[in-house]
Amino acid sequence: MTDSKPAEKPQETAPVQAVAPVEPAPAQARWLTKASRRPFALLALLGLLLWLPGMLGLPTLDRDESRFAQSSRQMVESGNWVDIRFGQVPRYKKPVGIYWLQAGATELAGLVTGRDDQIWTYRLPSLLGGIAAAWLTVWCALAVTEAEAALLAGLLMLGSVLLTAESMIATTDAVLLACALGMQGVLLRLYRAARDDAAPKPSTRLVMWGWAAAAAGILVKFPVVPGVGVATIIGLMAWDRRWPPQWDWLAALRPARGLGLTLLMVSPWLIAIAVQSHGAFFQQSLGNDFAAKIAGGQESHGGLPGYYLLLSAASFWPSILFVLPGVAQGFARRTEPAVRFLLIWAASWWLIVEAVPTKLPHYVLSAYPPLAILAAMFVLDPRPVKWLTPACWIAGGQFVIGSALFTAATLLAPDYFGSGADWPVWAAAGAGAVLALVALILVILRKHKIALLPALLAMAVFAPALTVLVAPGLDQLWISERLKTIVDAATRAGDPSPAIAGYQEPSLVFALGADVVLTDGAGAADAGARTGGLTLIEDSERGTFLARLAELQADATPVGDLSGFNYSRGRRQHVTVYRVAQLHAPK
Repeated sequence: MTDSKPAEKPQETAPVQAVAPVEPAPAQARWLTKASRRPFALLALLGLLLWLPGMLGLPTLDRDESRFAQSSRQMVESGNWVDIRFGQVPRYKKPVGIYWLQAGATELAGLVTGRDDQIWTYRLPSLLGGIAAAWLTVWCALAVTEAEAALLAGLLMLGSVLLTAESMIATTDAVLLACALGMQGVLLRLYRAARDDAAPKPSTRLVMWGWAAAAAGILVKFPVVPGVGVATIIGLMAWDRRWPPQWDWLAALRPARGLGLTLLMVSPWLIAIAVQSHGAFFQQSLGNDFAAKIAGGQESHGGLPGYYLLLSAASFWPSILFVLPGVAQGFARRTEPAVRFLLIWAASWWLIVEAVPTKLPHYVLSAYPPLAILAAMFVLDPRPVKWLTPACWIAGGQFVIGSALFTAATLLAPDYFGSGADWPVWAAAGAGAVLALVALILVILRKHKIALLPALLAMAVFAPALTVLVAPGLDQLWISERLKTIVDAATRAGDPSPAIAGYQEPSLVFALGADVVLTDGAGAADAGARTGGLTLIEDSERGTFLARLAELQADATPVGDLSGFNYSRGRRQHVTVYRVAQLHAPK
């Protein structure tokens, strides 16, 4: 007799293809079956079509985008890839990862353009990060469901309003989401392998890739990515009521190797910035920025619990039409380990950001992929479970609210902030509204697979309509762009960088360069009298500016002015551009 050993679980070195048998697709869903054969090429193409027009056409936005882009630009210009500066002051709120990506993209684009002042080059990492996030949503879904539903999850994530917005602007969050998904996909496979004997066991190499994704997330925006993973693990412990050392599956994370890899990736820059800043980076990023967000609503970005739930009608549109039914069906299937992981992932992070006093729309983004996967599973295989009918009606109401908001924004924004909507805008708003209505009717008729197409097509209409047809014409919002035009026309050879008082939004620094003088009215008068050149004075500082000029017996001549709506402050502002005569010209 020979000893027999239990067969070891196969190790996973590549994404699993399916965990459930694929039934023949009905006629109305054959497009999805065919598309699922090349999901990554399809998602990349759709991401480019959906996001590239806005990435190229939107003016520089305030405030975060302008701060990130200008700091990255100064990294390119100075050649210092350790320190982070905005204008003349350090910017130590976030780690260096996104600045490296934006500066590197601009360096590469500069080989062709020869310029570093075009905002689209700083947006390239977000565009690629958004596509990577859609791909990794598919990869995560393949550990739970079949190929068609995985592709559908990627489409629902790619087509969501929040990921669309973050993929078109130069901020951290699209890249950060890709890092979080790389880590969570590994944790999902480890948990499922420990609870399901039929599931393949992730290889050590794959686990190390998960650690690398977490380390990259730390360099982009600590502590979001580790926080998502830790919240999920704690939530699963509470659900399973199994605490260490019973959680032997966590040993498969290879914590010693993983932490070593993390330190290897993160510590060189941390040491360098500690030396460069004399410890100021840690004081400002952890002591000031992070602690302030936890303690209270930072920079007037406070909100009550429930903020993200209310916002989801717009931020997760049009996918919101299927999300709550997907959650209801997922809860009915909570005994399945992979489905349980998705529920805990979404719920744990959502509850954390609802509890944190500081609230910004993108904070909840890391909770969206598991919800997109659950929604996709519902669309492909709806089951009669408890609470499904009220969930469908509530989701329909959320979808209607989002549809009304985007239709109204497309039509009304040009009237309030531009010269009015012309016929292409009206046509786009009408087409988007009709497609949304068709999707809603099909859902009411329980034809979810067919409803998916008009819902996503509605997004494909509204997104370019708002970013290409509407936004560039909202002249009242683009104060910095218009001021740059006045300054360029009035600048003379030998003029110093302008002094600015009152209106000091980061987009103006990006438009005019890092050497601008940010001061008050009296300081602008002093700078102008000392060196001559242009000053930009907002009305709130105008009296102080003119009074100081009178004391100095200096002359200033208006060369242009404009009015606009400062959306960062929520009020109208008027700025005058003056040429100040140098008080004591050098001999």
